[in-house]
Amino acid sequence: MEERLKHLKKAMKQHTFSQLTFTEQQQKQIQQKVNRLAEKTEKDILLAVLQLLTKEKTGFELSALLHARGIVSFENHEGSLYMLLHHLEQKGQLQARWTENEGKYYSLTRKGSKLLHTAEKTNAGSALQKLLEGWLLHEQL
Repeated sequence: MEERLKHLKKAMKQHTFSQLTFTEQQQKQIQQKVNRLAEKTEKDILLAVLQLLTKEKTGFELSALLHARGIVSFENHEGSLYMLLHHLEQKGQLQARWTENEGKYYSLTRKGSKLLHTAEKTNAGSALQKLLEGWLLHEQL
């Protein structure tokens, strides 16, 4: 946890929450809900990437937008994001173009747009799972 958040937590514990009491069961329930919110599955991440790439973005812009959505899987592991982008490009879901000054830009292909539409309709089901299989295998190596 970041240092500034530790200080905030300590201050809130001393002042804001000093008069509140929770049973052990209530504390566990709250912690479970917080953990569920923090956990993002690979499907959630892939869906977010596809949604964000409906308009052209660099990997850096994409990383910042994912972080803003609460997806911190790539924080300090940006190479994994670029591996995912490369995998999606190889599968024909993304196209990339280089610019002289600004770097590499990624955007969805027609195939990627269809996948996104299908995934959103079916609540990110099997269509995303098939695409993820190759990437997840590579990540484990």
